[in-house]
Amino acid sequence: MGRRKSAISGQLADMDLRLLKVFKAVVECGGFTPAEIHLNLANSTISNYISDLEKRLDMRLCERGRAGFAVTEQGQTVYNATLELLSALDQFKNTINQSHNRILGSLHLGFAEHMLGAHNSSILQALSRFSNKAPEVRIQISTMSSDDVITALLNNQVDIGITVTSQPYPELTDIKLFDEEMLLYCAQDHPLFNKDEVTAAELRQYRFVESPRLMPGREIHPDMMLWNKQAIAHHQEARATLILSGHYLGFLPRHLVSNWRLEKALRPLLADQYGYTNTFKALWRNRQHKRLIIQLFTECLDESAV
Repeated sequence: MGRRKSAISGQLADMDLRLLKVFKAVVECGGFTPAEIHLNLANSTISNYISDLEKRLDMRLCERGRAGFAVTEQGQTVYNATLELLSALDQFKNTINQSHNRILGSLHLGFAEHMLGAHNSSILQALSRFSNKAPEVRIQISTMSSDDVITALLNNQVDIGITVTSQPYPELTDIKLFDEEMLLYCAQDHPLFNKDEVTAAELRQYRFVESPRLMPGREIHPDMMLWNKQAIAHHQEARATLILSGHYLGFLPRHLVSNWRLEKALRPLLADQYGYTNTFKALWRNRQHKRLIIQLFTECLDESAV
């Protein structure tokens, strides 16, 4: 019996790279459906792309069906090789950039949700400066929860993250950008809304929505460890929905309540005692293959934050 023919015997074409990028996105999103928004493609199109790639490579890359999505061993090998390939392409672009004094490539930013407000125009200024200096760089912005930004950074899924951190990360470089005031809120239909004076002891009678700073070990005040946290919503829009139901207390950024024009519907409680400040930072890994792009954008951020 002759030796099995190699799946890739010729040169990689542009279509091969596109199929590999689609597969990479599907793996990182955890399935076809979650990848639809990220790729801006229909589920059926993504399915066809993956099927084409499997035929091209003569491998079964992932299992999909009623049992859910799972990457096969061969699929994991292809995913790891794709990361190496794309990294090498970025390194090539970086070398060309240095030779021609042009900046080419892509920049993927991970933003914590709902952080764009009047108090942090520095990000908008940085984006404007960067786009003027590197007009040929393709920018992608993904919004996610604060903790997910860090995970995406550590997994090399984004190049620069802008978020709140509750602990230091030695593998990441960071610069401070701006602060955000967080207050404990109740809604109009909550029993405490129209009460003249609210005490710390009274709060223990009511239900709370857990946010990242109310997770065990992250509480910023000892009283918070005694609060009755019966709902979880680490995304601010979901948390606001639960608070507005009138059944829960929870933390929201003051600027977000103002932007949503909810000042009359929500009342802050014991702001001096339980209010706290989030410090937003830009964080990144020193990735050699994107050194020029990351350095330029962080310089723009630093200039805008002054």
